[in-house]
Amino acid sequence: MARNIEIKARIDGIERIEPLVATLAQHGPEPIAQDDTFFQCANGRLKLRVFSDAAGELIFYRRADQAGPKESFYVRSTTTEPAVLRELLTLAHGQAGRVCKQRTLYLVGRTRVHLDRVEGLGDFLELEVVLRDGEPAEAGVAEAHALMAQLQVAAGQLVEQAYVDLLAAQTSVALSSDASFATGLRYSTRAVSAFTKQV
Repeated sequence: MARNIEIKARIDGIERIEPLVATLAQHGPEPIAQDDTFFQCANGRLKLRVFSDAAGELIFYRRADQAGPKESFYVRSTTTEPAVLRELLTLAHGQAGRVCKQRTLYLVGRTRVHLDRVEGLGDFLELEVVLRDGEPAEAGVAEAHALMAQLQVAAGQLVEQAYVDLLAAQTSVALSSDASFATGLRYSTRAVSAFTKQV
């Protein structure tokens, strides 16, 4: 499987960091709309990335959830019928989440620099240092750290979770809050009812 080193950070705004990225890049900007559907998968992550009605790719990957650079193993396969493939995989495995984002791609050497505006989450910077066959992960980690320093990204901005996990956590908090409010409302209604009967 192909390998890369990935690192992700939350940023205040794409507009603030993009000029700095542009001065370092040899390619870009390349805007890419991405609609990622994740499917249940016991051995890693399986997602269908849709670029248009006639273009997409199925991606399987494994990586650790940790802040800072992390090694990722992945396999990709292109498709010209993403809608059919999404329906097939949904029926076979069930969906595990969906992430829609507008990505701006730059290339700095062998590193893919992603400026992502993610629906429901905000703006992020992501680096993917593509490793050569047999190359130790430490080389990519050092490269990722060096580029993050050049882009003036602090350690406190690093994010360990994938976008799909951040969205799921956000939804879980909202549902928990709604449930707590509903429970409190029921208790308040009962208390008012009991007081009214006493009066």
